[in-house]
Amino acid sequence: MPVPRNLFKAAILAGEPQIGLWLNMAEALPAEIAGKAGFDWLVIDGEHGPNDLRSILAQLQALQSGAAEPVVRAPMAEPWFIKQLLDIGARSLLIPMVDSAEQARALVRAVRYPPRGMRGVGATVARASDFGAIADYAQTAEAEICLMVQAESRAAIADLDNIVKVEGIDGVFIGPADLAADMGYLGRMDAPEVQAVIEDAIAKIVGAGKAAGILTFSEAFNRRYLELGAAFVAVGADVTVFSTALSRLARRYKDGGRPENDAAGY
Repeated sequence: MPVPRNLFKAAILAGEPQIGLWLNMAEALPAEIAGKAGFDWLVIDGEHGPNDLRSILAQLQALQSGAAEPVVRAPMAEPWFIKQLLDIGARSLLIPMVDSAEQARALVRAVRYPPRGMRGVGATVARASDFGAIADYAQTAEAEICLMVQAESRAAIADLDNIVKVEGIDGVFIGPADLAADMGYLGRMDAPEVQAVIEDAIAKIVGAGKAAGILTFSEAFNRRYLELGAAFVAVGADVTVFSTALSRLARRYKDGGRPENDAAGY
């Protein structure tokens, strides 16, 4: 029995838009709720969320029954941690701060078994193979692993033509906040100079046959990126959605606001 098909990977490689959400709460329950909200993919954020291996595992388990693909963002581009993420069942990985094609090639090796890579062989006792129930996991896993790298620096943009040529990289995700900061526009990803670089990068990624991705909290920008061909676009984060909703609810009662029409009571 081969590993289950990664429909998210198939969709982004076909250029079918996939709408996502960032999960930064590092808890299984809000992840499970987000998994039922209708998003195509959800990022379990190990870089900026307070996650460890066990909290990531709990969220993967919580999302197992939903249709949204869990994408795990590793905290760093380290093969030892990538190995652990793969073994606990992550199959779609987003790796931050990839500045060169050389780094990208190293990451490809990290997700592949020998002789094509350097991933440790031990999935028989891991969740990835359903604890051995998928007998040919080692032979079939590579085809369904989705590896995406983040280009979020001037160095990455300078080497983007080479990064997109790396076989085994399925998508390149533009990190607009870090890119803007590295360009001298900290907190100003809306600067025309930054947007010009982002749009050019999306065109290069798509033109090379890779999937382009990005996250912003601006609907106008997100719709623009989708028009340009970005295939995996994250449109918000659980923390900001939750915080905004709570603040709005409090203001309705504390600031003399008008009551809104409730769909139903408790």
